Amino acid sequence: MKGAISFWQIITFWHDTGKYCNQEELYTKLGYAGNTEPQFIIPSCIAIKESAKVGDQAQRRMMKGVDDLDFFIGDEAIEKPSYATKWPIRHGIVEDWDLMERFMEQIIFKYLRAEPEDHYFLLTEPPLNTPENREYTAEIMFESFNVPGLYIAVQAVLALAASWTSRQVGERTLTGTVIDSGDGVTHVIPVAEGYVIGSCIKHIPIAGRDITYFIQQLLREREVGIPPEQSLETAKAVKERFSYVCPDLVKEFNKYDTDGSKWIKQYTGANAVTKKEFTIDVGYERFLGPEIFFHPEFANPDFTQPISEVVDEVIQHCPIDVRRPLYKNIVLSGGSTMFRDFGRRLQRDLKRSVDARLKIKYRSMLASTPEFYQVCHTKKDYEEIGPSICRHNPVFGVMS
Repeated sequence: MKGAISFWQIITFWHDTGKYCNQEELYTKLGYAGNTEPQFIIPSCIAIKESAKVGDQAQRRMMKGVDDLDFFIGDEAIEKPSYATKWPIRHGIVEDWDLMERFMEQIIFKYLRAEPEDHYFLLTEPPLNTPENREYTAEIMFESFNVPGLYIAVQAVLALAASWTSRQVGERTLTGTVIDSGDGVTHVIPVAEGYVIGSCIKHIPIAGRDITYFIQQLLREREVGIPPEQSLETAKAVKERFSYVCPDLVKEFNKYDTDGSKWIKQYTGANAVTKKEFTIDVGYERFLGPEIFFHPEFANPDFTQPISEVVDEVIQHCPIDVRRPLYKNIVLSGGSTMFRDFGRRLQRDLKRSVDARLKIKYRSMLASTPEFYQVCHTKKDYEEIGPSICRHNPVFGVMS
C-alpha cells in the first residue's frame, strides 16, 4: 500500500543556462526537496548511436530492441566521440520529446535512484512557455513514469520564493521583479502575487556567454600568449575568478593606471598540447566584462539599453497598482548576476533613472498649474528691483 502523501518526498528539478567547451547547452540541476543545493548538476545532452538513431522523431519511435538502451546522458555523453550528441532542450524549451523522455528516465532511475510512483515532482519552465509543452510534460510524467503528482513552476516565481531565505527579505511576498540571467539569455520578469505579467517581460541579448566572448576579445587584442584553442576556456576562467562590477568606469581605469600592481591579477593555465604552463596578467578585463550589462554597446552595437533602463521600462509597463512593490522587491537569479557589486550598481543606476523621470514629471506638473504664473518673477520687477529678486523663490510658500 502506498504511503501517505505527507511522507512522500518531493523531487525538484532546476534548469539553468550554462556553457561547456564550445557548445551551447543547458544544465539540469536536480535533487530532493529540502536541500539547499542540487545533488546533481549535469549537462542536458544525450549521446546516441549515430548509425542507428539519426533521423526524425517518427523513425526513432519505430526502433525497438537493445539499440534503444545504448545511450548516455550528461558528462558521459560528452565523453563519447563515436556517438551523436543531441541537445533536447534549447533556451529552456524542449525540442525533442523522445530524447527528453529517455534523458529523464536516466535522471530518475540512475542519478536519483528513485521510484517515480512514490514521489511528487516539481519541474521548472522558462517564462512564456507554451501550453503544448506543458501538456507534453504531463503526458511523459503521468503516463510514462506514473508519478502521483506534478507541479510545473515558472523559474521567476521560484526565485522569489527562494529569496525568502535571505536575511535582507523582511516580508514574504510573491510580488517582485526577477532578473534572470544565465549563460545564453537574460530576462526581466515582473511577477504579481505569484503570476507572471507575461505582456511586460523583456528579453536582453546580453548574458554570460557574451561576457566570456568579450573578455576573450580583449585578451586577444593584448596578445598575451594564450594558446588559440584555449582562448575561450581561459576567458571563461578569468570571468568566473576575477570579474566584478565597478561603480564608475573612468575612476576604475584610473585606479589600474595609478597602481596597477594592486589590482592586476595573474591567471596560470596549462597548454593542452605541450603541457607547459602559461601565465597572463588580468587587468581591465576584470571590470570591463560585466560592464556590458550597463554599457551593452561595448559588445553588441545593435542593443544599447542598459539593464537598469530595461528594468525601469518593464515596471512602468505594468499596472500602476503593482509598480511600487515591483520596485521594492527586485530579485537577482542566475549565474551571470553573481558578480560582486552587481546588485549595488543596478540599484544605484535604477534609482537615478527613476529620480530623473520624477524630476521631469514634477517640473511639468508645476509649470502647468495656474499658480505658476503668480509666483514667476516678471520683467517689470526685474527692471524696478534688479537681479536680486531671484534670491527668493516664493513658489513653495504660495502653493503649499
